[in-house]
Amino acid sequence: MSVQYRFYPSLLNTFSRYLNGGNLDAQQLIDSINRVPTPTTAAQERGTSFEEAIVKGTNEDRFNPDIINRVRKLLPRPIVDTQVYCQWEIDDVLFYGYVDLIGSYKAVDLKTTGSYQKDRYLFNHQNLYLHALKRKGIKLMEYVITDFTDVYVESYTLTHPIDKQLEEIRQFKAFLEEHKPLITDKKIFVAPGEDAATASGRRKA
Repeated sequence: MSVQYRFYPSLLNTFSRYLNGGNLDAQQLIDSINRVPTPTTAAQERGTSFEEAIVKGTNEDRFNPDIINRVRKLLPRPIVDTQVYCQWEIDDVLFYGYVDLIGSYKAVDLKTTGSYQKDRYLFNHQNLYLHALKRKGIKLMEYVITDFTDVYVESYTLTHPIDKQLEEIRQFKAFLEEHKPLITDKKIFVAPGEDAATASGRRKA
């Protein structure tokens, strides 16, 4: 089956919020699809800075050293690569994105939050990275999460059910087709004869 769509996890997670009654209306979802620029929030900036502190040691003094050390102890040893591009063809969809880092057998994504709830990432579309990274020997996807007071870990394996995510992908395709005249970011659609993997641009998603 030829690829007709390109989807990345943060967009699919936004659609999931829309489907499940999150604080998001159809216009906001369409704006996300079209990559309408929005200001970076203080929480987003803090999350990016925390990731750089963990991985690169940049501005570590902004954060609690105990939290920094606890998070680092949960990272794979050795770290094989960072900002690893992933892609997986799911029927007519090219699913793609970047995971923060990988070791010899597990991938880790760093998360920051103002408030953590157990199993927060149970149905996260980043769980599909596992299937994209299987050929690299990755068998475990871990989210290492901090609210800057404590540290939490969620772990998912290749046997973890992904039925909900796959159903949301099917529903997202239907949403796109229904609203196609409003979609201005045409990279989400693959033109006939176009190389879907190359055209994804390997953008941070």
